[in-house]
Amino acid sequence: MPDSKDDKSARPAPPRERRGWLSRLRPGVRGEKKGDTPENLWVKCPDTGEMIYRAELETALWVTPAGHHMRVGAAARLRFTFDEGQFEKIASPVVKDDPLSFPDEKPYAERLKAARRATGEQDSMAIGFGRIAGQPAVVIVQDFAFMGGSLGMGAGETFIKAAEAAVARQAPLVIFTASGGARMQEGTLSLMQMARTTLAVNAVKAAGLPYVVVLTDPTTGGVLASYAMLGDIHLAEPKATIGFSGRRVIEQTIRETLPAAFQKSEFLVERGMIDRVVTRKEIPTVLGSILQTLMMGRGRRAA
Repeated sequence: MPDSKDDKSARPAPPRERRGWLSRLRPGVRGEKKGDTPENLWVKCPDTGEMIYRAELETALWVTPAGHHMRVGAAARLRFTFDEGQFEKIASPVVKDDPLSFPDEKPYAERLKAARRATGEQDSMAIGFGRIAGQPAVVIVQDFAFMGGSLGMGAGETFIKAAEAAVARQAPLVIFTASGGARMQEGTLSLMQMARTTLAVNAVKAAGLPYVVVLTDPTTGGVLASYAMLGDIHLAEPKATIGFSGRRVIEQTIRETLPAAFQKSEFLVERGMIDRVVTRKEIPTVLGSILQTLMMGRGRRAA
């Protein structure tokens, strides 16, 4: 009797190749291996719970089929706004990190490093210069992903630099706001930025240049109490939350139930606080028309 080592029938059969469901339905089509598919391939709509293919959502400028305008970062917002996505990036000033040595469960300096890694920006604001529907403009974008778009020294200095660039280039200043308010880790230094940015807006207007605000979700706190409400024109994206204090705080203070649409952009348009609600896709065209009208008859030099 032959030894079992030489008996081929005693050897275990080689494992069968595991095939995905797609290859079983369509012979010749190989399924992707685990790990080949990005984890964020699908995005959930906050309104309907529908799962949306990420590539389609990006093509739609991060607006879901239900019309929900999702939050976007500074780089994407600048691309969406300027003609053909082309613009000159203006570097943000560098300020001292953690000027108050703020005590917290996680050091403030570490929070800043994490936010910079996640967003690729120095702080919660970024600046770009380019053309919007042919009209030169300096654009500031506030990124909620950077510590809630909070207003601190870095954002204040960035706003001032953008205002100075607008005056130097004789171009309108546009800002897309998105913020939870002042940055508590910087205390009074953060609150001072409300006054400093207001003075910067005044300098733009003193030069006879337009200042246009586009309010996005959310715009609250000290940001709303300062530069977000000082525009010559105020636009807003659909269903953006816009207000100074939170809904629950107000209801507890006045002991009344507020309307369902309270602090939404559509509600504020009806009451004259905002001029117009504009979809993300329409914003460049509407902005271009507004800026062209406000700059009419004015000699331009944009360098």
